[in-house]
Amino acid sequence: MRAEELWKEYCEKENIYINTPYEAWGFGDAHDQLADLVLTGIKTATASGYDLYFIEGEEEPLPQPGDYSVILNSKDEAVCIIQTTKTTVVPFDKVSAEHAYKEGEGDRSLAYWRMSHEEFFAEEYKETQIEFNGQTRILCEEFKVVYKAIDVN
Repeated sequence: MRAEELWKEYCEKENIYINTPYEAWGFGDAHDQLADLVLTGIKTATASGYDLYFIEGEEEPLPQPGDYSVILNSKDEAVCIIQTTKTTVVPFDKVSAEHAYKEGEGDRSLAYWRMSHEEFFAEEYKETQIEFNGQTRILCEEFKVVYKAIDVN
């Protein structure tokens, strides 16, 4: 199912205005694995590079509580809809163990989160003029699943 189709289905079921804004995207470099963690309720948070939202020519609105996102798998199929519940911005070195646990990846420890995300963010920032280090600002986002696609394989 495409993102637009799942969004329409959700809006009709929940009586939400169809033109309510939403984003459609997949998680990092492991769309299927991370989408599965969301579907099972293990992953209830994510993180992104704060300054990457403001790169000239690529400005994107920052996620805000109440925002909707359609989560895609590696085939660009919509698997669920999430709603952002909380956002905070902290230096990479100050991301909490609680946030790492909510991200649901690996053994859910802060050590695992730092190891995997340092590699991920270093790659993300490599193509910019921004240096990635322990003080790089990270947008920590928490969310809840509000709707699941029925026919996801």
